[in-house]
Amino acid sequence: SLIMLQHFLYFCKMLYYRRKILLALLETFGGNLTAKSLQKYLFLFTQTQENPAFDFIPYKYGCFSFQANQDILTMQKYGYIEIIEKENGRLISLQKGKPIFPLLIDSDQIKLKETKKRFEHFSQTELIIFTYKKYPYYAINSTIAQDLLTETELEIVKQQKVNKSEQQLFSIGYEGISLESYINKLIKNDIHVLCDVRKNAFSQKYGFSKNQLQKACEGVGIQYVHIPELGIESDKRQTLNSQKDYDILFEQYEQTTLKEKKEYIFKIQHIIEVEKRVALTCFEKDPAQCHRTRIIKVLMNLPEIKYSYKT
Repeated sequence: SLIMLQHFLYFCKMLYYRRKILLALLETFGGNLTAKSLQKYLFLFTQTQENPAFDFIPYKYGCFSFQANQDILTMQKYGYIEIIEKENGRLISLQKGKPIFPLLIDSDQIKLKETKKRFEHFSQTELIIFTYKKYPYYAINSTIAQDLLTETELEIVKQQKVNKSEQQLFSIGYEGISLESYINKLIKNDIHVLCDVRKNAFSQKYGFSKNQLQKACEGVGIQYVHIPELGIESDKRQTLNSQKDYDILFEQYEQTTLKEKKEYIFKIQHIIEVEKRVALTCFEKDPAQCHRTRIIKVLMNLPEIKYSYKT
């Protein structure tokens, strides 16, 4: 009907390109995929893209995209995908509508067809095994790898893990990167604890509000700690137009908050001494424009420290 067509056209207009890829992938594979298979097919497809539409992390069943999972939930809300709970996991089912595949750019249409041709006859287990063997990094947090891989293959997976024993303090901002890229940076530096020093751990950027970030960290074995006492009120950042403005704000911050809240500096120091590998986080990519740099300055000037600092 005309109303349905108008609804579809509106949906296509507001649909992010990456969501079109998800729907087109479901179309290409017959309209129904298990959640695990969808993630694996999507991962294999993105490996052929020059600029991957989705990033992935090594999660409980291998390569996993939080963003793809969130997009699926969003499209369920709009009625274009149905999620059916089964005994052996979730089934993602494409609901009837106009074809999405033709809306992809030509190169992605070709790559999606090639992905189907190569992998459509793989079972879910075969898909998982294939990705673990070809991309062993993404199996390092798998809860099922030991049941699927040989001892030799498991050893290759084990070698992908970064294991460091020295005490070290890191700094990371999430500005300009995806949640998955951010988590991968933590994993590859063997971060044990992420200390969030934002006053308000809320973000309009997907994945970086407190509950989302905590869940993502704990899913890969990283402890999340929020220390709002060392944050800066957001209204104090509204008039920052130059590096000089930032420097003035942070000088005031050093003379007030960091002196008045010294117990939280000692709290971070204790976490480093116990957990060894700790990262401080806030939004800003540029360390010179983030108060976490001033926290690190104080930490590095404490007497008899045994840890080093790395950006």
